[in-house]
Order: sequence, then C-alpha cells, then structure tokens
Amino acid sequence: MAEPHNTNREQAKVVDLASVQAACNGCSMRQLCLPMGVDQVDLHRLDEIIRRSRPMQRGKHVFRLGDQFHAIYAIRSGSVKTYTMTDAGSEQITGFHLPGELIGLDAIATGAHPCGAKALETATVCELPFLQLEELAVQVPSLQHQLLRLMSKEILSDGELLTLLGKKSAEERLAALIFSLSMRFKERGFSPNEFRLSMSRNDIADYLGLAVETVSRLFTRFQQQGLIDVQNKQVTIRDHDRLKELAGSSAEDRAPQVRA
Repeated sequence: MAEPHNTNREQAKVVDLASVQAACNGCSMRQLCLPMGVDQVDLHRLDEIIRRSRPMQRGKHVFRLGDQFHAIYAIRSGSVKTYTMTDAGSEQITGFHLPGELIGLDAIATGAHPCGAKALETATVCELPFLQLEELAVQVPSLQHQLLRLMSKEILSDGELLTLLGKKSAEERLAALIFSLSMRFKERGFSPNEFRLSMSRNDIADYLGLAVETVSRLFTRFQQQGLIDVQNKQVTIRDHDRLKELAGSSAEDRAPQVRA
C-alpha cells in the first residue's frame, strides 16, 4: 500500500546548513544533527528527542562503568575522559573527548557501558535515547548514514590507540596526543595552534602508559626543541610540521585521532 500523501513533508525545505551551523556554532550536535539532506521537519524531530543536561562539575559522571546502556551522549561544552578499571582497582584512561564528540557508542553491543565517563572540567552534554534515535534513523537515511560513519570512526580510533601505545616511543606518544588534539580543535573551528589541556599530567601519563615524570620531562624537552610552549595548561604549537613528523604522521601512517 502506498504511503499517505504528506503535504507538509513535501513542502518542507532543505535546511540551509550555513545558517543552521551559525546558530549551532559550538554545539557538539552539529555533526549528527546536520547530515546533508535533512529537512526542517526531520531536524525538528531529532531535536525533540535530545535531552540537554545542566552543566556538570569536574569529576561528575556522565555514566559509570557497568551502567545499563540506554543513550549515547554528545559533548556540548567542556571535556570528558573515559576510563576502565584495572585488576588492582585503579582507573585506566581510555580516551579524552572534546566538544563535538560522541561517547557511549561502545555500549551498543552488550547493553552495558564497558567504561565510565566523567567530566574533566565543567561540561554540558546532550543525551540521545538510543531506541528513539534508532527509530528516527530508519526513517531518515542521511541520519542513519551519519550514525554508521560515527561508529566506524570509533572502530578506527580503537585501532589507532593500540598502535599509539604498542609501537611508538614515549616522545612519539606525547607528540601524537598533542597533534591529535590540535587537529580535533581545528575540525571544530578553534585554533589548532593554541589550546588548553583540560587533563592533568597524571591523566596524560595514565592514558599514554608513561610515568608522570616522563611526561613532564617530555613537555620540557619539546619546549627546548622549539616544538611547543606550555604555560600551566595552555599549549602553543610553534613548529606544527616537526610535531607532525615526530607524531609519526606521514602518507603511510596518519596521526592518530586518539579516541575521537
């Protein structure tokens, strides 16, 4: 049977991406909300299922390890770290996540979050109930395509993380992290050469599998070599090409996105 004629949907105009992006500048949902071809009706339907949180303070959980999966989350502002627990009962950081990135996708398969996520600083997130998002994605092919692309990116990031921790030297690991953050800030319209590190040296060391003292020495060495300047947590990249080279980014080995 043919579907009923829907005059409203036929008359809905395709979203002017430039104007909507201007209104949503700084909102992490623009990657997911604005796939090409989404009209005003579908955009409104997506907006209706999004639950926006109040600002959460540093250390507050978005979700905890083992929590039942019911939603994925987009970071609207601030930053978040994800972590698992070691056999000894300590945290093992698995990723740093910036505005414009989604977390929680890795829980789809098992129905429970295999890691915890907590704010590195004051942050806001948007919650997307997965069942409602899944139903809407079936009805909006461009949204479904975007979800699959994001899941693929998560798989790629997992592989890059293994490469980062398994085959690179200490210098290359830290350079890869800084270079990855630079590129991710650039993708979101921020400066790729000046940005603030919201994570502590302890967090960086834990994530890279290094001693805190090693991380501190490497930051000092990078400054002495003219690669970066560091003032407290503010980083300024002075030699982008040399940093990229040290990170191991070439035509055959692109710089890791580091759990984007």
